[in-house]
Amino acid sequence: MQRQNLPIGIQSFRTLREDNCYYVDKTPLIERLVREGRHYFLSRPRRFGKSLLLDTLRELFACNEVLFEGLHIHNCWDWQSPHPVVRLSFDGKYNEPGELARDILGQLEILEEDADIEPASDQMSVPLRLRRLISRLHRTTGRQVVVLVDEYDKPILDVLSNPPLATANRDHLRGFYGILKGCADHLRFVMVTGVSMFSKVSLFSGLNNLKDISVDARFATVCGYTDDDLDTVFAPALEGLDRDEIQDWYNGYHWLGADKVYNPYDVLLLLDRRRFDPHWFETGSPSFLFEMMMEKGVGPFDVEKLAAEGSLVSTFDVGNIGVDALMFQTGYLTITGEERRGDQTFYRLDYPNKEVRLSVNSGLLQHITGRGAEASEKSRNLCQLLANNDFEGFKAHLRALFAGIPYQWQTQAKLARYESWYAGILYACFRTIGVDLRVEESTSHGRSDMVLLHGGQVFVLEFKMAKEGEDEASAMARVMRQIRARGYAHKYRERGEPVHLVGVVFGREERNVIAVATERL
Repeated sequence: MQRQNLPIGIQSFRTLREDNCYYVDKTPLIERLVREGRHYFLSRPRRFGKSLLLDTLRELFACNEVLFEGLHIHNCWDWQSPHPVVRLSFDGKYNEPGELARDILGQLEILEEDADIEPASDQMSVPLRLRRLISRLHRTTGRQVVVLVDEYDKPILDVLSNPPLATANRDHLRGFYGILKGCADHLRFVMVTGVSMFSKVSLFSGLNNLKDISVDARFATVCGYTDDDLDTVFAPALEGLDRDEIQDWYNGYHWLGADKVYNPYDVLLLLDRRRFDPHWFETGSPSFLFEMMMEKGVGPFDVEKLAAEGSLVSTFDVGNIGVDALMFQTGYLTITGEERRGDQTFYRLDYPNKEVRLSVNSGLLQHITGRGAEASEKSRNLCQLLANNDFEGFKAHLRALFAGIPYQWQTQAKLARYESWYAGILYACFRTIGVDLRVEESTSHGRSDMVLLHGGQVFVLEFKMAKEGEDEASAMARVMRQIRARGYAHKYRERGEPVHLVGVVFGREERNVIAVATERL
């Protein structure tokens, strides 16, 4: 197969096809969407191909047949019946009051001009102007209108740290989107895409006929690349790259379909640069997420292997944002399993892949410590000290790490009172450098806090907060008794490697490590 051009940053379907770029044919799913329904909503993380999907729909309904030659849909589409398309994209900046209204007005003016429709009166409201545009397009062409909305939620997400403005932007959009319900007779197809799943009550109360396909197994791969796509479409570009490493680094996003998918941006940047780096993660700044985790008392240790109600991952509104919902919707967590408990559905959430696991923990660690790359160096030192069995040095470095955490984090009542907060910092250290780490593995008598496999050795770590009035020796004895009694290390003895029990005790008043006890089996 001949190599083609990599469509890095290309969101235009026409450009992609005319410039001989790689393209994963999504038209079988697009054809099904159009055949089975009319009004859709799709949430996917940033840079996942949502804009390209909408542009493909735009070209399809415009009946630009030549662009679809050789694709699945070419032989099952009526190319003689084009529909007018209203495409809106909220890709601007909305940090000041009034910017959203001006942006929408500007987009509507351009659409009116392109359709040779005389401009509406300046006194007409934005929602009514949209209704007028749709009605006139239908009347002048004789065909129903297609409405495509990209990044519908960006005007809200951009200003979540400013709740009054976020609420104002949400309410403005609610009135704008609500007008579409009154235009039902004029509409052939509607698709709204974005990152988050704002509840229909808060944003789409007037547009309650949108079918949410965000977590729908039938359309789970409508955006993103599957393993099969890499091995077929991109096969010529894979030469010299370790296929297993590609999967470990970037695969793993799952929306209940049979296949897990890759973020297209990661794949394209890897094929271009030939380097395994956090390509997707580096395009965004999750500082708001880190702030929220601190505010709600969610430490690094709490994120892995979450369980969330099925309705929770789609519950999102200004002033009512859960950390798990935010991390899922923005792509930092994905669904790893589904189960029914009575009448409720629960999803198991976890990091999708190595890129996100390393990057989130590294970013969170740097956010908490304020030390940037120095935090990663400390993480490597901690692992090396364990590998060298220098447990006194391990304790000293761990104390230095916690001592360097800014006062405002240390005094967060929700965090610093529990050992899980301190254990979470160490967890983030280990995750940052990608060592083999097992978290809360079950035995017949309980679950170990953390198991580290490093340097040909096994380290079973247990963390405890010293009780009030408990001296150091008593605290160390208590934590070691628990490790032994619950048999946390038994399953690792058969590996034939040295096994170390490591108990770490924290002091509530000291806000730091007060003791480290060890025992080699």
